[in-house]
Amino acid sequence: MQEVYEFLKKCGTYYLATVDGDQPRVRPFGTVNVFDGKLYIQTGKIKPCAKQLYANPKAEICAFDGSAWIRVAGKLVPDERREAKASMLDAYPNLRGMYSEDDDNTIVFYFEDATATISSFAAAPKTIEF
Repeated sequence: MQEVYEFLKKCGTYYLATVDGDQPRVRPFGTVNVFDGKLYIQTGKIKPCAKQLYANPKAEICAFDGSAWIRVAGKLVPDERREAKASMLDAYPNLRGMYSEDDDNTIVFYFEDATATISSFAAAPKTIEF
């Protein structure tokens, strides 16, 4: 999982795909953190993205570093613990202007039953399960 985290951090931006009914939705994200041995992302509860994940936790993220790309698929599970939210916001202090671990909007999700595949045109794909 650490390799997945480092790849996503290097990319800076990744794209999160969720499902809204029968319509896929994709949007850019930038938050990724490791807390309590799990890979986390963050958003606001009021955003459509969070509502879609509550309705259907299956999601996939994709990022490209210029020569290789990663796809991470799994279930995103909400974590309401203050410590999990604080860890994410400590990793991204610029978000503290919009979010707080003590507000009713901040939510972090961690990947469960995830499979990451790192691919490139130069090498065979590498699969990481966590």
